[in-house]
Amino acid sequence: MANRPTINDVAREAGVSSATVDRVLNGRERVREETARKVYEAARLIGYHAAPLIGQRVQADLPRLRLGLVLHKERQAFYQAFKAEAERAVTQATGVRASLQVAFAASQSPRDFTELMEGMAGRVDAVAATAVTHPEVTEAVVRLNARGIPCFSLLNDFGQGVRQNYLGLNNLKVGRIAAHMIATAAHHAGKIAVFVGGYRWHGHELRETGVRSYFREHAPQFQVLDTLINLETRQLTYEATLDLLSRHPDLRGIYCAGGGMEGAIAAVREARAPGEVALVVNELTPESRAALITRHVTMVIATPLQRLCNDLIRLATEAVTEGMVPVQGQHFLPPDIYLPESV
Repeated sequence: MANRPTINDVAREAGVSSATVDRVLNGRERVREETARKVYEAARLIGYHAAPLIGQRVQADLPRLRLGLVLHKERQAFYQAFKAEAERAVTQATGVRASLQVAFAASQSPRDFTELMEGMAGRVDAVAATAVTHPEVTEAVVRLNARGIPCFSLLNDFGQGVRQNYLGLNNLKVGRIAAHMIATAAHHAGKIAVFVGGYRWHGHELRETGVRSYFREHAPQFQVLDTLINLETRQLTYEATLDLLSRHPDLRGIYCAGGGMEGAIAAVREARAPGEVALVVNELTPESRAALITRHVTMVIATPLQRLCNDLIRLATEAVTEGMVPVQGQHFLPPDIYLPESV
């Protein structure tokens, strides 16, 4: 017991006075959040017996944020990584008592998203989702707003005009980046294929528009084929890619604007030599990383999930504590770019 850490030891470790530690421990006077957190970290680090109580004191004075997060494609590596980053951001959030509830939509049906989003009402203070762009989703956002629950669109900007904010990439610019890489990597003029997930992904449409505008402006020697819908499924993308490669020997590039890239990777690996077709996909996963290494994928354009989740916690906290202001705008994040030589 003689070596048990004391208040003086905590003060020394934190670089503050013993009186400051006492104020934090007993809540006698208000202490700046930064100082209180420093005291707590010091107490926890040296094993001070009252560290849990100090943690409670620190947390008690902070605003609360209960965040609901609705994602889809639960089994996909990207969305599991998204969930993990959101959990990390909540755990490490400063200046707020943050907690997280995560739900995965069973399909891309608007109703699957809206039922989960509205089902969180009463249990969360803000909702963020990767939902489709659809009137049913927009109406759900309106109803949540009426209950004082701000909504954030992630990756795909649904609910425009009523959602609190959009967080994600500038999808028009992402499409132009993909087109630039394909035009640069292709050694000869020829045809370009674009896959989108469906008609309800506004972000995919913007990426497609970016691809087409770039080729019209800077590389008119390439012909962009009619856009293909792959429903973000591996098998459909695989079959469609094999068909494209068979019917168009001069196919020079493929861009998967949404999910299903695994099918395109498999087809290109099966039917073409590395680098023969410039394949650009989104999000770094074990599969896209492996394809970069073998050069069956030319470039990966990825969402910086850590920064997105950190910014989401900050913006949601502001909306909950400072008052909801609809239509804050678009919070664009710079994409992470991966090439074969950078992984």
